[in-house]
Amino acid sequence: MNLETKWLEDFVALANTRSFSASARQRHVTQPAFSRRIRALEQAVGVTLVDRSTTPVDLTPQGQLFLVTARNMVEQLNESLGHLRGLSMANEALDIVAAHSLALSFFPPWISRLQKGIGELPTRLVAMNVGDAIHVLREGNCDLMLAYYDPYASMQLDAEVFPSFSIGQVTMLPVCVPDAQGCPRFPLEGQASIPYLSYTQGAFLGRSVRMLLKNDPLRMRLRVVYETAMAEGLKGMMMQGVGLAWIPDFCIRQELNEGRLVRAGGEQWDVPLEIRLYRCSLVHKPGVEKLWRQMMKLPRDFLQA
Repeated sequence: MNLETKWLEDFVALANTRSFSASARQRHVTQPAFSRRIRALEQAVGVTLVDRSTTPVDLTPQGQLFLVTARNMVEQLNESLGHLRGLSMANEALDIVAAHSLALSFFPPWISRLQKGIGELPTRLVAMNVGDAIHVLREGNCDLMLAYYDPYASMQLDAEVFPSFSIGQVTMLPVCVPDAQGCPRFPLEGQASIPYLSYTQGAFLGRSVRMLLKNDPLRMRLRVVYETAMAEGLKGMMMQGVGLAWIPDFCIRQELNEGRLVRAGGEQWDVPLEIRLYRCSLVHKPGVEKLWRQMMKLPRDFLQA
């Protein structure tokens, strides 16, 4: 039998409230995610624990028997962990998912700046592609999501259900290594074919570049020689002199300042982007609520990286 502790805690909460929606709020997850977890518990136990045909919901006879075991297990486990760890809920870390480039280069200085305004903020950060991050946020399996804002609404996030803070402006720059004279080795001007380091088809940053190029003849001169979903991966290949790529400016500031990378074209080839911090309004975790209130009190320019 493969049981997860959170399923037992979910079941105890449901037994107390007799409401899936109320229990979901109490457990700080969305109702669909909560329902799936109760189903998973029933599948693991091998019996139906909840009678969903009644309002409010009731426990089946098997569910009533199992409730005693579930409560004892949850209480004993929590008591044991509390002694071992000496942790309090007030210091519970916030789980954040972020796009890879933001996790590596943007998040560390931004969170350090934020903590100067609101105090210590324990966090756990997981980097993943934007599509996966959105799924995790919708399922209630993270507290916050750090991502690029999508002006074309392809992320399909309802602003009321998933409110956000604008926390930074970034520009994607076309860059490459310099030649012996310090000029771009692969300039965008001219008629020559250009070796192009491209984002993969599903990558958010790649979509932004394609929007820039879709009606411009330049796209016909870009010869794809390498693809990856991550900006840092393109940067690594670009530093080897393999080709040209569009990279967020915060990822390459040091290389540009030192002259190890140069712009391959003028500002007309820049791609401006906005960075936002998202939450799910259906999830009412105390730590997230507190952070959101604190951020609303900060000046706008303080939130911006």
